[in-house]
Amino acid sequence: MYLADAHRYDHMQYRRSGNSGLKLSAIGLGFWHNFGSVDPFDNQRAIVHTAFDAGITYFDLANNYGPEPGSAETNFGRIMARDMRPYRDEMIITSKAGYLMWPGPYGEWGSRKNIIASANQSLRRLQLDYVDIFYSHRPDPNTPLEETALALDQLVRQGKALYIGISNYDPQQTKAIKAIFDDLHTPYIVHQSRYSLFDQHIADNGLLQTLAEEQTGLVTFSPLAQGLLTDRYLHGIPVDSRAHKSSSPFLHEDNVEHTIKTVKTLNDLAQQRGQSLAQMAIAWLLSQPVVTCVLVGASRPSQLQDNLKAFTNTTFSPAEIDQINALLAKMPQA
Repeated sequence: MYLADAHRYDHMQYRRSGNSGLKLSAIGLGFWHNFGSVDPFDNQRAIVHTAFDAGITYFDLANNYGPEPGSAETNFGRIMARDMRPYRDEMIITSKAGYLMWPGPYGEWGSRKNIIASANQSLRRLQLDYVDIFYSHRPDPNTPLEETALALDQLVRQGKALYIGISNYDPQQTKAIKAIFDDLHTPYIVHQSRYSLFDQHIADNGLLQTLAEEQTGLVTFSPLAQGLLTDRYLHGIPVDSRAHKSSSPFLHEDNVEHTIKTVKTLNDLAQQRGQSLAQMAIAWLLSQPVVTCVLVGASRPSQLQDNLKAFTNTTFSPAEIDQINALLAKMPQA
C-alpha cells in the first residue's frame, strides 16, 4: 500500500495562479508522454509516487494523451483508485478537450457538444467526480468563443470542474475569451502554453504581457525543447530522437550546427552554476515572474528527481542573463 512521504511539502514551491486563491506546485507532472497503453504501468505508478512524495500537486492530463488516445487518463484513474484516493484533496488534477478523440463531426474542437462530451468521458476514465482545472486545449476557428466559454462555464456550474483554463490561445483570443468569462463570473485562472529558452514565442507575440496585465497564471510545457536543452544533444542530434523527428526550426539542416554550438555553450554556463543543462533550463523558467508552474515529463523516477534539482539555484546574475540573451538572439525563431 502506498503511503506518501510525510515531508513531501518541505522543499516544493507553491505559487498562486494569477489573482485566484489556488496555488500550484511550481513544477507539475505532465502526462503527454510515457503514460499511455504502450508504457509499463508499474513505471507510471512509480513516477506518480515520486512526484507526489516530492511535493508535486499538479498533474496535467488531457483527453487525447496516450497512445492510445485516452489511455493516459485511464492509467491515471487506475493509479488514483489503487494508490492516491486518500490524497485526492491534496492534488490538482486537470484535463482538456479540443484535439481529435473520436470519429465524426463532434470528436474535436470547441463546440459545446464536444467539450461537454469530452469532459464526461474524461471523468469516467479518471474515475473522478470532478477535475480541478478543465482546459480548452486549443481555440476553434469555426466556433464562436461565446459557445466555448459557456460550455466551460457549464462544467463549473455542474460541479465537474473547479476552475477553467485555456491553452494555445494567442493574445487577442485570450483577451476576448477572458472578457466573456468575466461577464459570466467563470473562475478562469490559468493559461497553458509552450515556453522554453529556445521557444519564447509567447514573449514575442505579447501573450506574456497580456497574462501579466490580466493577472492570469501561466503553466508552461516543453521546457526542455523536446530534449534539446539536455545533455543528450551535446554531441549531435541522435537519429532516433523525438527532436530529430520534429519540425523544429532549430533542427533544419542549416541550423543544426549552430544549435549544437549554442547547446554546448549553455551547458558550460549550467555547469558553472552547479546545474545540469536541463536543471538550468527549468530554473530559467521558474525565474520568470509570470510563470506559475513548469510542466516536466519523465520516463523514469530518477529523471524526475534530477529535474527537481532545478530548485537548487533559480537566481540568475545580470551577467548570466546577458550571456543567455546574446546566445538566444542568434538562434532561429521557433
